[in-house]
Amino acid sequence: MNKQEIELLSKEIEILMAERARLLKVAGAAAILVANADAVELPEAALDAAEALSEALNALREETLKDALDSVRAEAE
Repeated sequence: MNKQEIELLSKEIEILMAERARLLKVAGAAAILVANADAVELPEAALDAAEALSEALNALREETLKDALDSVRAEAE
């Protein structure tokens, strides 16, 4: 691997890490929203979306979900 390829890969990794950080914040905020939502009070139209969101969050690895919640809490402090 030459120097230019290494620099390109390094920049791509930086971009991916920044995107991961943004996605963790989204997932953390979504997890807090779902945890605090009351299904009885949600409009009928929002129930399917809330269920899909809940299922997606439950599919995350525990460590990833913890990182997501930590990223949101760190920003709120």
